[in-house]
Amino acid sequence: MRSFVALAIGMLALARVAGAQTPKDADHGYVEGVVQSAFGNVTSQSYGAEIGVTVVPNVQVFAEGGMVRDVATTSIGAAAQTIAGFLSQTQANVTFRVKQPVTFGVAGLKFVVPTAGSIRPYVLAGGGLASVKQDVAFSVGGSDVTSNLPTQFGVQLGSDLSGTFTKPMVVAGAGAMWSAWQRLVVDFQFRYGRILAEEGGINVSRAGIGVGVRF
Repeated sequence: MRSFVALAIGMLALARVAGAQTPKDADHGYVEGVVQSAFGNVTSQSYGAEIGVTVVPNVQVFAEGGMVRDVATTSIGAAAQTIAGFLSQTQANVTFRVKQPVTFGVAGLKFVVPTAGSIRPYVLAGGGLASVKQDVAFSVGGSDVTSNLPTQFGVQLGSDLSGTFTKPMVVAGAGAMWSAWQRLVVDFQFRYGRILAEEGGINVSRAGIGVGVRF
């Protein structure tokens, strides 16, 4: 967390130096839709939207919301394997599926590097909340028996394999926003995030593209 705070303070300090290089007709902000490849524990996809508003020259406050289809950790996979092993003692053809989809919302500061061209590099840092769903399913002989585990097999899934939890999330990133045509912008971006879960942090890195408009 200290590194994120230090980065945010540094961004504000740099803004005073960069302000003199900002044209008077600078944009007030932007809004965009985002499509990304997510990777870390597993490879997945991420979708969302982002908005940014200029607060001082070359410094914007941004807010981002979206979802990642899967961030499944090794610990949830190991816990599911334990249940599947127990079922295999009395049942044939036991299989399982594990996913951890995430919905998140973060906000923070973005420092835009002043340039003369149509491409504007930037760095950012922020934080927010992430909601992680424990989506685990078990099958016996090709039939889903997840809902029948307590009554049919005497197995009660714990909080490590069921339910949803919400934890803080921190994010840092960099990218470059290209003014493609009039108010149309294309945002090439990378985001590193970490969900501060109790059983260990969950890394969520995302790389992709945003398309939107300046205002």
